[in-house]
Amino acid sequence: MERDGVISRKQFLQISAAAAAFVALGTDKAYAAKSSARGRIVIIGGGAAGIGMAARLKRALSNPDITIIDPSEKHFYQPGFTLIGGGVYGKDEVWRTQADLMPSGVKWVKDVVTMVHPTQNKVVTAQNGTLDYDFMVLAPGVKYDWSRIEGITYQTIGEGNAHTIYDWRGAQQTWPAMREFAQKGGRGIFCDTYTKHKCGGAPKKICLLTWDNARKEGTTDRIDMHYYTGSKQLYDVPHFTPRLEEIYRERNIPVDMQCKLKAIDTHAKKAYFEQTLTAADGTTSIRSIAEEYDFMHFMVPQCAPDFVRESGLSWTEGKLAADGWAMADQYTLVHKTYPNIICLGDCAGIPTSKTSAAVRKQLPIAVENLISLMEGGAPEARYNGYAACPIVTEYGKVLMCEFDYDKKEQITFPLSLLDMSKEQWVAWLLKVYALKPIYFELMLRGLY
Repeated sequence: MERDGVISRKQFLQISAAAAAFVALGTDKAYAAKSSARGRIVIIGGGAAGIGMAARLKRALSNPDITIIDPSEKHFYQPGFTLIGGGVYGKDEVWRTQADLMPSGVKWVKDVVTMVHPTQNKVVTAQNGTLDYDFMVLAPGVKYDWSRIEGITYQTIGEGNAHTIYDWRGAQQTWPAMREFAQKGGRGIFCDTYTKHKCGGAPKKICLLTWDNARKEGTTDRIDMHYYTGSKQLYDVPHFTPRLEEIYRERNIPVDMQCKLKAIDTHAKKAYFEQTLTAADGTTSIRSIAEEYDFMHFMVPQCAPDFVRESGLSWTEGKLAADGWAMADQYTLVHKTYPNIICLGDCAGIPTSKTSAAVRKQLPIAVENLISLMEGGAPEARYNGYAACPIVTEYGKVLMCEFDYDKKEQITFPLSLLDMSKEQWVAWLLKVYALKPIYFELMLRGLY
């Protein structure tokens, strides 16, 4: 019987067998009736979305003509950055060479895109000139906008003991700093950001892992931790929020809402926030907050790459316009103005969380709809907004949050056999041992 997040050996064996069978089913899908549709497909971006699309399209088309534009030498499993920052993974456990992951037969242009001319079906690159396309997949990821935080840049990550795991180098610096803080104690400041961003749970994970390190060191009475969020609540998925809020209360970590990190003085070790306060009558005011710290983890505001907006591919109104997110239909992933463009991954302007789990669910929808368009049909496959965020609450336990556009829980089998509104050690095993090989060996190869 399950009790307080602990499961029996029998349940564990049942879940393990079910998970193995589930993954095996995912690898079995074969494109028995390949489409004979033809067309030049250009994929912008060689991340999870771009390579995953190329692999699936190559298997689904009889005569694929696919080009990926991406400058990267290394391909990072970015969900693993949290585990580097938490001392679980080593720095070289989260990457492979990009060349090893490129599907055979797919042309790779190792370059950056500077402009798209969607009315002319042309992509302009920095060094390789212009490429023509019939259909385009827009999946370039996000841009980290360092200009929105005064006092720190990409080059100065780690200075003043201000760290971020949203970078491979930054994740490596975070672990020794976190460990030292847990041993010595002091004031710890943690914050997310006010833009849409990759993996919204990551700042919470680092905060909770820092506290758990102090628990292991026996120094929780010597640390003073505070969490600042740009949102109106700590988490916005009702099935999981109560337990997460309870954990923060149990650990005496206050949470301030609607706070924007504006600057970090790395010499004085001081962080500056602007907090939006809403009165009972609905009027708002701004409160300035200055916090001294000994250890800090922050998140950089994020937006779409510049060329997306400059090419006229972004939303021009609504909440997604300010940061230039691509104007995609949230269900079909087809661009709202240019129907020969599919948008997915972190750049897509759709109201879902930006996670690799979301990309995995978007991929089959995007492929099916692109092929339908290539065949002259309508895009009928629909994405329900599924995303997942495994929030590490301590070493050995994860609150596995899975949800859709409506913020309704979407617990996948076999985790549905457990009460996933609470943290589970089975989810920790999944996070640490299963998801990375699934990503590299199955998802990027178009098998899952």
